[in-house]
Amino acid sequence: MAFTLVNDGKNALQDLYQTRVLELENELLQLNQSLASNQLNEAQLGSARMKLKAIDPMLRYLDPISYKLLNGPLPVEWETEVFEKWEPPYKRIGGGLTLMQIELLEDQASQQKLAEYLQLALKGITNFKSDSFVLTQSKPWVGHFSNRLFLLNLASIYTTGFENPNTSFILPELLQTLLRQQAYYVVFNNQFPQQGFTPQYLSLYQKAIQYVALQKDYEDFNSFVWIKDFVNPLFALQQEQIRMYKLISKNLQDYSLNLEATSIFSKNLYNGLSPKGVFQPVRDTATLNRLTALGERLFFDPILSGNLKRSCASCHSPAMAFTDNTVATALQFNFNGVLPRNAPSLLNVSYNHLAMMDGHIISLQKQVEEVSANPLEMNGDKEMILKYLQSVSDYKKELAFAAKQTPAYPKPGFQHVAAAITLYYSKHNKAVSSFDNMMNQKLAEDALVVKGFNLFMSKSQCATCHFLPIFNGVKPPYTNSEFEVLGTPADTLYTSISADSGRYAIYASPQSLHAFRTPTLRNISKTAPYMHNGVFKDLNQVMAFYNNGGGVGHGLLVPNQTLSSDSIGLSKEELVAIIAFMKSLDEEISIDPIPASLPISSKKVLNSRKPGGEY
Repeated sequence: MAFTLVNDGKNALQDLYQTRVLELENELLQLNQSLASNQLNEAQLGSARMKLKAIDPMLRYLDPISYKLLNGPLPVEWETEVFEKWEPPYKRIGGGLTLMQIELLEDQASQQKLAEYLQLALKGITNFKSDSFVLTQSKPWVGHFSNRLFLLNLASIYTTGFENPNTSFILPELLQTLLRQQAYYVVFNNQFPQQGFTPQYLSLYQKAIQYVALQKDYEDFNSFVWIKDFVNPLFALQQEQIRMYKLISKNLQDYSLNLEATSIFSKNLYNGLSPKGVFQPVRDTATLNRLTALGERLFFDPILSGNLKRSCASCHSPAMAFTDNTVATALQFNFNGVLPRNAPSLLNVSYNHLAMMDGHIISLQKQVEEVSANPLEMNGDKEMILKYLQSVSDYKKELAFAAKQTPAYPKPGFQHVAAAITLYYSKHNKAVSSFDNMMNQKLAEDALVVKGFNLFMSKSQCATCHFLPIFNGVKPPYTNSEFEVLGTPADTLYTSISADSGRYAIYASPQSLHAFRTPTLRNISKTAPYMHNGVFKDLNQVMAFYNNGGGVGHGLLVPNQTLSSDSIGLSKEELVAIIAFMKSLDEEISIDPIPASLPISSKKVLNSRKPGGEY
């Protein structure tokens, strides 16, 4: 039986919200009837998805957990939000329309699974009907901040197939979402004329609708033009409106996003892991520069290792984009074999919310501490390192200065050492790429790069895991880092899957076995070899792996693989274009030379150490 709405007319935005929620609920109830009579089909699901898209931006913003019940891309996800990342990951159940659509595509769809997903969707609707957040429809900050998330999703997920396995639905759904959001703007402006969406914004938005309305085929959709000419400028205008109206969000969805960003491709779009550590309160530029200079000296100094022969730069060479291109995985400290994982680049690592490939560390500074103490990596002892540093007059002076900046930590400690190092390598995070400049209309478009980006966002399905602007696993609203199971092989002959259990060793669950945090694609041409074990030597091998369906597509048994096991069917020309796009993400980074010498210690035994380390 369908529900009806009693509209009291007291609050137009609240009434609009409730009307659309109930329209969606009625569609779900009709799906339930069709399922009961074994007549459910994809066209009916498409109709329900259209009702979802009418209110999609608000549902995602108000309650992302309940939204997963309505339209979750995976049956189970394990999430660690930035504001609660010291907690174990939360188990998020997915249900609803996308999973039902995926199930219908199976040769023999499971009626039981379809029913389970539908009941979860109905549960989600119940949550939205009863949630007190409905009352916030009368608050102008909700309209503007939810719209900001909507714009970010227009750029990153609505056109990629992230949550829609039937690409023929993507453009009609996109147009529906745009039109219904435009209707929302009208109601919002009538209710809040002093804080409404500006004529400049509404004019450009109308042009965006016209652009999408003219698109006939998803394969020909120009994501580059869509984002550059419409979504990114709309985002800049939305940010301007939030600042102009002095709006303040009360929603944790906005926790990481930076109000000062003027472009989706600004390096200050969101805040991830803090490079500053204990120096977080420090604002003075000269002081930060001095602390960064200390970090640079420490980065190249093997004084942090147990044998005075290995420095941070040993495995993270600035000349090699802060990684090591010479080996798949680095030598162990004791030369007894090699480390199990490839040394990742330190460039842009602060745009994650969890550190290390398995995400077991929640700060960059803890990463420095762990690597320094790890007996297989640097085998250092924190107390001994501090004694060594105090024997060097230059370090003693600078650490005393560092401690003065942290009243909560008045005595020089390893936390100052770690934070100085992360300040140093993170200074390169602001570098931009030619692709950024194209998107920000500061550089002429490169036709091959544009073609590659459009393939990246559509046919190749790369953008369903690598989200702009950093092209890592952090998607809007940029509050957690995603992990994926790709079926990475132990060797290029695909004799077996890599034995590394990844995220599973941190939090054991069937979904996390062999799962790894999705890294950035920025500077990828500089950071070979690839994958967590360095198994692939070049980008051609990497693309062949993805193009043929990951581990499963190459004959490996990976029951929980999140990457599609179907062949993508990219041609040689298309692969060339995608690689050209990825190379356009290389950033303009200055290379810091290895120091000619290191500061002298009063302990003669320390003065044989070599800048940059010996291995």
